[in-house]
Amino acid sequence: MVPILASELAPEQSATHDVTNQAPPLTPYDASDDAALLEGLRREGADWAEEDVRRLGRVAGGEEAQLWGEQANRHEPELRTHDRFGNRIDEVDFHPSWHRLMGVAVAEGLAASPWADDRSGAHVARTAGGLVWGHTEAGHGCPTSMTYAAVPALRRQPELAAVYEPLLVSRVYDPGLRVPGEKRGLLAGMGMTEKQGGSDVRTNTTVAAPTAEPGVFTLRGHKWFTSAPMCDVFLVLAQAPGGLSCFLVPRILPDGTRNTFRIQRLKDKLGNRSNASSEPEFDNTVAWLVGPEGQGVKTIIEMVNCTRLDCVMMSATLMRKTLVEAGHHTKHRGAFGALLIDQPLMRNVLADLALESEAATTLTLRLAGAADRAIRGDAQETAFRRIATAVGKYWVTKRGPAFTAEALECLGGNGYVEESGMPRHYREAPLLSIWEGSGNVNALDVLRALGRAPETAEALFAELALAHGADARLDAAVLRLKDQLSDPDGAETGARRLVELMALALQGSLLVRHAPAAVADAFCATRLGGDWGHAFGTLPASADLDAILNRALPEAG
Repeated sequence: MVPILASELAPEQSATHDVTNQAPPLTPYDASDDAALLEGLRREGADWAEEDVRRLGRVAGGEEAQLWGEQANRHEPELRTHDRFGNRIDEVDFHPSWHRLMGVAVAEGLAASPWADDRSGAHVARTAGGLVWGHTEAGHGCPTSMTYAAVPALRRQPELAAVYEPLLVSRVYDPGLRVPGEKRGLLAGMGMTEKQGGSDVRTNTTVAAPTAEPGVFTLRGHKWFTSAPMCDVFLVLAQAPGGLSCFLVPRILPDGTRNTFRIQRLKDKLGNRSNASSEPEFDNTVAWLVGPEGQGVKTIIEMVNCTRLDCVMMSATLMRKTLVEAGHHTKHRGAFGALLIDQPLMRNVLADLALESEAATTLTLRLAGAADRAIRGDAQETAFRRIATAVGKYWVTKRGPAFTAEALECLGGNGYVEESGMPRHYREAPLLSIWEGSGNVNALDVLRALGRAPETAEALFAELALAHGADARLDAAVLRLKDQLSDPDGAETGARRLVELMALALQGSLLVRHAPAAVADAFCATRLGGDWGHAFGTLPASADLDAILNRALPEAG
């Protein structure tokens, strides 16, 4: 038999591996090409940072930074409890891409540097930077977030802040365990939760024993979930003689010796794989008291407010990232005789996702603006921040998993494989609703704020009143909210319903005031007016899909 050469076959017989009808790589792209983000940046007082945010957005969407994110997750951190000689070292090794991501994040001011920036809007600029740099990889946002949040808590102990704050606000990423004072920059973590308590931190069993030196204690206990164990210092809750208190725990003591911080294991997590989360054990661990003894929760609560904002920010970032991925795929993938982006039902899905994404981004930047102004002494914004951050944390992070699942589905089977990156985003999404207080914790925190600080409700309704009369569906939602607040019966049982309505009314108010009419109208019709189904892609016929998509995904229509 004479073999048949491939060159002798007809073209249609030889082209078995021609790739057609597949979207090209998204990268490079501009992660800051987001009208809602840029408008919110300007509106909340950080227009001076726009050039830097745009530059960072181009870097984030570049091939190199996107590769860093993929590599940092594929090559997970490794725990080394001992060195080769048997000495206890408790170190975690990271892939070089993790360090590259961290280096950019710290240099761009996404850690604690806003606390050293006197410009109005500095904290808004940081949040906007996070909204674009988060397109790379979510895990490394944990240590930068905790470092940012540690500063206001540390300021409760001025003599400690004088030593550590200048290094925490540094824009230099300086990894490795060394004496803090000998480094060019520091990172901070926190250790609150324990096995028996979780979010109920007042049940912590870690014990703090005073020493002969004023303000210095030794800790003994076991924390259940402490992320980023290679940070330089940690804020830790422990039971002192005077009650639950906050302490500063450095990994390396001033004399150069290693503080006892035995990492028992790293958590095998659903997502957030690039970030090491650990169980550290304290045994005669040296710690410095932060704030008054017995007021640990009050001392650390400002840290929680900051990290909750970052949970909202990262959820909004995941929404935007996966929407961009879905939009890109549908612009290039054809089915049933047309590109997916041109198919009416797919346009409905994408437009619905775009509404959710814009509402999340707009609320995130409003919360960042409130934080910036509250930090600068604005009492009204302080009250608004107190309630609205918990409201936003509850709702935006709750929407993340359903959103990312729907965006993944837009890619079909292509989105279900690891190479697309969508499974990584999907696994990340539930985390943000759990960290810094689960949904129930945040909903109940809203009830506590309403009961203990009536000015928070006044501030929330003052914000909602700014849109009064602009949309009847929004006005009706505000009235329903007032009715619910006037009926205390079953308040705890119905806390989620109450906070959900708060969040939707707040998002609707912001969009009515600041978004194009097509966006605001479709949001109010669906989220507030009830003209909606139970899944994304159920916008009513009245929704202007073209206007919504052209804003969210330029050249989509």
